Parts: sequence; structure tokens; C-alpha cells
Amino acid sequence: MGIVNLFRHGLGAIRDVAVPPLYLICEAMIDQPGGACAHCWSKIRFISPPFCAVSGAPFSHDHGEGIVSADVIANPPPYNRCRSAVIYDDNVRALVTGLKYSDRLDLAPWLANWMLATGSPLLKDADMIIPIPLYLTRLIQRRYNQSSELARFIAAKSGVPFCPDTLGRFRKTKQQVGLTEKERERNVQGAFRVPDSKKPEVSGRNILLIDDVYTSGATVKAAARALKRAGSRQIDVLTFARVENLE
Repeated sequence: MGIVNLFRHGLGAIRDVAVPPLYLICEAMIDQPGGACAHCWSKIRFISPPFCAVSGAPFSHDHGEGIVSADVIANPPPYNRCRSAVIYDDNVRALVTGLKYSDRLDLAPWLANWMLATGSPLLKDADMIIPIPLYLTRLIQRRYNQSSELARFIAAKSGVPFCPDTLGRFRKTKQQVGLTEKERERNVQGAFRVPDSKKPEVSGRNILLIDDVYTSGATVKAAARALKRAGSRQIDVLTFARVENLE
């Protein structure tokens, strides 16, 4: 072990004494950081087939391969495919809010690993990874963009280029929490734009958009429309969690 590795090992030991490693959800103390205890793990609902071939919304029963939901038929989204790793519930909410509001950047690699497993087919087709951006004042307030942290890790693991500056959020919007579906759509309408200098980078390319939670889909749909206007060929979406809405 080299001097640098010894130094890092020593720092890690000091950190673990000062702040003992905890489970990701219940925060019980453990020997190694990360993971979830058996009790919490059993409560996490991972999304697996059957689900809508386009939106990724879980089906209550199997309708057959390649079937899309009634909502997608009635309101085709501007993206090609969306996939999410887990159902958003109380257990998962603790992870999302920890990463988003409580400076728990240590959560990002663990959440991103689950997204990598779910999003493997999407990553195979992606030319670039773009996180949903924050408006500048909100980014300054939070000090980091949780979607960007997830996207950074996914890009590093998959080898797909990470392009955080390709899509911008040029209009300040309200918090989406508490808004109806229609209010969410109006809130983010026209909020995203690809700068003229970046349009050649996305033209004709397959884009993978990364966000933390898919609720109504208003945010990722608005972002996908902006990328389409800039000439993107295909847009897929990958989120850590999605609100349950069985079709």
C-alpha cells in the first residue's frame, strides 16, 4: 500500500470513529458504510416487469410484452422510454430527501448503482448523459444538484459521456411539491433550453436524462421537449424512484 493509500486509509479510520458508518435508511451503526439492513431492504419495492414499455409505470398484472399504458396512448410523452429503480414510498423518501436536502452525498453512489441495474438497456443506446438542471439561485442555495451527482456516477460507471452543461434551466419555477398535475406542467413549461452553442452536441444524438424522482413526469417531459427542439434523435429517462401509479 502506497503512502497516498495509507493516508486515505487513515483518514477513513478517523472519519469512521468521529462519524460511525450507518445504514442508508434506518441509520443504525454498522462496520462498513452503505447498504440497508434486512428489515429495511425487505420494504424497498424494486420495479420489475410487468410495466409500460414506454413510461415504465408498473402494471397491476401482465398484459404481455411491449404493451403500453392507456395514459401513454392518450398522451404520448416526448421521450422514448422511461425507467425507474424503485417505488417512491416512506422508506425511499428518506433516501431522496437525504441526498436532496441534507448534504448526504454519500448516498449518491448507492442510489446510482440501483439505477445502473435498471437502466442498462437505456445506457446501451445512449450517446450522452444529461441531468435535469437546477435554476442558478436554487443551485447556489443547495450547493449541488442531486440529479447531477447521480448522473456523474452513472456516467463514470457506464462510460457514457457526462454532459451537465448541455441543458439549462433558464426560468425560475416554484417547487413542484403540492401542485396538481396540470399546475406542474404549467410550472415547468418553457423552463429548459439548450444553448445555441450546445445544439450541435445534441443534434442527432441519443440522450439519457437523469432525475431523482418521477412524479407526474412534468419536469422530464419539459426537458425532453427542449432537447427535441434542439434536434436530439432519441430521449430516454432514468430516475431513481417513481410515484406508484398502477395501470
